[in-house]
Amino acid sequence: MKIHATAIVDPRARIPESCQVGPYCVIGPDVELGENCRLVSHVAIEGPTRIGNDNIFFPFCAIGMDPQDVTYKGEPTRLEIGDHNEIRECVTISRGTVKGGGVTRVGSHTLIMAYAHVGHDSVIGDHVMLVNGATLGGHVTVEEWAVVGALCPVHQFVRIGAHAYIGGGTTITQDVLPFSMTSAARDTHAYGMNKVGLERRGFTKERIRAIHHAYKILLASKMNTSQALEKLKTEPGRGEDVNTLIRFIEAAERGVIK
Repeated sequence: MKIHATAIVDPRARIPESCQVGPYCVIGPDVELGENCRLVSHVAIEGPTRIGNDNIFFPFCAIGMDPQDVTYKGEPTRLEIGDHNEIRECVTISRGTVKGGGVTRVGSHTLIMAYAHVGHDSVIGDHVMLVNGATLGGHVTVEEWAVVGALCPVHQFVRIGAHAYIGGGTTITQDVLPFSMTSAARDTHAYGMNKVGLERRGFTKERIRAIHHAYKILLASKMNTSQALEKLKTEPGRGEDVNTLIRFIEAAERGVIK
């Protein structure tokens, strides 16, 4: 184990021999690191926090701190982080609250860029990217492969669907559709499906064609959302991606961006 002489590590923290803890890092009790984690410098981690393998934390990030909730009274809540994540400079990730389930979760293979914030009780899926300054209020869900652009504030309790791409500076107050590109170029609305991202993920032409057809019905027809959903449900052979889209919309509590 490589722990710099200036680092402060609570003896109750669990740190494997394969980890590196750089200068001026502070690790509190009830913190558990997995194998091959690296804290570059000036990293602060409080617990209860459990972190998986092969994660890297850059300077001045604050991980597992108390939730920014005025009703929090010091209850024992926690943070769980998966494997192979890159947490960049000045990122803040809060623990959960009792009223929100008690846990904040970050998946694996994520890139959380400088100054991003993950609020209490949020759930971040695998392969997610939060670009510089992305700000997630409490109880936000970001599904796998989604990208939240720079300086995007995301309202509490909002869901961001899988493979979605949100353009920089977009204020998100409703659920963001899976597979969509959403940007605030004037009114915030979905421009269509995220074709380039889906191609990069290996989606076949047939899958992309089916999603594109569904988006034409949802966004380009004269039907309202309920009518569009009913039409999609009647179409044979629509595929699992379109079913995912339908389920996502039906579960929306704040409505979806169109």
